[in-house]
Parts: sequence; structure tokens; C-alpha cells
Amino acid sequence: MASKSAVAEKPNVGERLKGFFRGVLAELKRVHWPDLRQISVYTAVVIVAVLVMGVALWIIDSGFSYLLGLLLKGA
Repeated sequence: MASKSAVAEKPNVGERLKGFFRGVLAELKRVHWPDLRQISVYTAVVIVAVLVMGVALWIIDSGFSYLLGLLLKGA
């Protein structure tokens, strides 16, 4: 069990929060931020990927709907 002096030396919540946010800001300074061209390319890649996946899912869904319709008509 910790002694009372060890508990008293623990920094209060305000000091711990200040230290946390200083650490966050220090890490953010080390981050490689993309430039405008990279952001544009990444955004275009995401939009194209979403469109391709949307079309693929639409085709698969249409195929299953068609097959289900044939199955229910035959029943």
C-alpha cells in the first residue's frame, strides 16, 4: 500500500491534463501532413473505390433479386 507522502506527490488532474495535451501537441508536430495534391489524389481514389464497390454490390443485389424472383415464380 502506498504511503500518504507518495499519494500527495501525485500531480493533480489539471497538471496531468496539461501534460497530456503537451504530449499530444508534440506528437502532432511530428506528423507528416499531406499537401493539397496528395489530398486530392487520395480523395479521388476513395471516391472511385466507393463508386466501384457500389456498382459491384448493385450488380450482385440485382442478380440475387432476379434469381429470387425466378425461384418464387416457380414455387
